[in-house]
Amino acid sequence: MNPTPRLKLFVMMVLEFSIWGAWLPLIFGYLPSLGFTPGEQSWILNAFPIAAIVGMFFSNQFADRNFAAEKFLAFSHLVGGASMLGLGFTTSFWPFLLLMSVHCLLYVPTISITNSIAFANMRDPQREFGLVRMGGTVGWILAAWPFTFLFVDWSAVQLANPEGVVDWLGKALAHPLVGDAAKAATRWTFLVAGIASLLLAAFSFTLPHTPPRTGESLAWKKAFGLLGTPFVLVLWLVAFVDSFVHNCFFNWTGTFLGSDKVGIPSNWIMPVMSIGQVAEILTMFVLGATLKALGWRATMVVGVLGHAARFAVFAFLPQYPALVVAVNLLHGICYAFFFATVYIFVDAYLPKDIRSSAQGLFNLMILGGGALLANSICPWLIQTVYTADGVTDFRSLFLVPCLCALAAAVMLALWFRPPPQVVPDAALA
Repeated sequence: MNPTPRLKLFVMMVLEFSIWGAWLPLIFGYLPSLGFTPGEQSWILNAFPIAAIVGMFFSNQFADRNFAAEKFLAFSHLVGGASMLGLGFTTSFWPFLLLMSVHCLLYVPTISITNSIAFANMRDPQREFGLVRMGGTVGWILAAWPFTFLFVDWSAVQLANPEGVVDWLGKALAHPLVGDAAKAATRWTFLVAGIASLLLAAFSFTLPHTPPRTGESLAWKKAFGLLGTPFVLVLWLVAFVDSFVHNCFFNWTGTFLGSDKVGIPSNWIMPVMSIGQVAEILTMFVLGATLKALGWRATMVVGVLGHAARFAVFAFLPQYPALVVAVNLLHGICYAFFFATVYIFVDAYLPKDIRSSAQGLFNLMILGGGALLANSICPWLIQTVYTADGVTDFRSLFLVPCLCALAAAVMLALWFRPPPQVVPDAALA
């Protein structure tokens, strides 16, 4: 593969996932601060999974068969970026819901579109996709770290009268925003996401030309027909459960880290949550070798068990903040060994003429169904599950996704039985 297109695809993924990574981690604590009810929060949060369900039929049937992929990407991020900027200045429910819906309906299809652009311009997807997709991980990390300084109480830093750059940096990191001020500063997450989206809209015109796909106009019908194959159905259902578990993490972890249970300062919450993406980079490097050594099923089982282990630490060992922070390293295993492996598996196993729709079929669960369930019940649970002292009962909360992950791992181990496939050693090098 020519290094220049690969670099462009990498940058595309950096910008694509920095948009999502900027606003997602902190929105779950931000919406209650605006006075939105649990029901209103669920409507806003579910704009994304609903868009994923719509995207199954739009991005994979209409967009990629009628538009060059890079042009559709540019249009989506131009309009979606403007909507995201508007969210930074909106505090009323209906305008917020409208802007979020517009952004998600245009953004979610681009996740499949960027995958399509990448796969169309690779010679060996099994070998190259992990490296290109690593750009998304880098983008998520880059989106998190600016908030270390955006969530600083600069008036307190000024009063401390720092001397020199080192002293200034120390004072800045030692004076995070707290309470309502920290919640108000969360609007910057939408502004950063909007700027990244507009940058990607411009960058899209430099990407390799990827013409509209040809093929059956209703390939999604064939894709759904694949669910009649037992190993595809099992993987599809496990993807639903694992997506639910994954989204419980985003719904509750920011609030959990900032609570008295753990006590992470507001300006460090997003960097702490991005530790998992740092580990994801390392995991992507060994994904090919892991698939070669363990095979599809065992690799995916390990990925799902990573969720169970992380939530077990959250539930039973919150008194050890260092361990709570460190266990986020498992996110790399959770993502690469399950979600990334699913995408590679679909590309390797399922019929070529409907492969894009098959990817959409799994995105229907990964980005749609599981997230829809989590976003519908998590805002209600965190505001209703309390201890006798009226404090959020995080142990009970985190045991829900922990047990679900264990059940999904057992389901994979017992019933996921794809037929043997010879994978060339070079593809997994």
